[in-house]
Amino acid sequence: MSQDIFVSVLIPAKNEANNLKPLLEEIRTALADEAYEIIVVDDGSTDSTLHELRQMKNSGLSELRILRHERSLGQSTSLYHAALNARGQWLATLDGDGQNDPADIPGMLALVRGEQGLVDVQLVAGHRVNRRDTASKRWASRFANGLRSRLLKDATPDTGCGLKLIERAAFLRLPYFDHMHRFIPALIQRHNGRMIVHPVNHRPRTAGVSKYGNIDRALVGILDLFGVWWLIKRTRLNTNAQEIEG
Repeated sequence: MSQDIFVSVLIPAKNEANNLKPLLEEIRTALADEAYEIIVVDDGSTDSTLHELRQMKNSGLSELRILRHERSLGQSTSLYHAALNARGQWLATLDGDGQNDPADIPGMLALVRGEQGLVDVQLVAGHRVNRRDTASKRWASRFANGLRSRLLKDATPDTGCGLKLIERAAFLRLPYFDHMHRFIPALIQRHNGRMIVHPVNHRPRTAGVSKYGNIDRALVGILDLFGVWWLIKRTRLNTNAQEIEG
């Protein structure tokens, strides 16, 4: 595998056996002109997810790397382990259910390369402008986004979007905790990083059921939100030390 990989695509997957093959094929098409790798974390699946991944790798998908949790550790831990193992300068995160569209990744890469005059960016956060979720899930998302925005002032309309492009070095500087993936924009800004919000496509799930981000985790999310608010209030990282000559 080349050491000059520009982007690592990170996919947490729990019981997504029927969604991964078409998703990975779409990634190959979208990134045909890129130096890339795909890291799928099988997060304690009990279906044939691992079998499907091995079949794809053995069938010639040389860009694929497989990580495995013996038991489910959650989306944040899956992303963190994938990031630690990634070889790319940039991390593109995707949900394993196929609702994120890999065709959006090249446009996000163009932004960090400065093709539209933008430089020194650490995060491109996807914004799902055409949500394809159930009404209850959209309502829960609007409530969570509104509360989070008021407390954290992270200027992000859709922090729950799984499609993000993050500089690997910036991601690994962030504090790790369970569910931290929901607060990546605020945490990036805490470290004085620059963020762009980019509209992305969103598609209906075609197989399986949602495993991450369900309404029954709302109370945990609120506790995390106040924890992140406290963390940001206590930071001094938005001021740089100046070197004195002589």
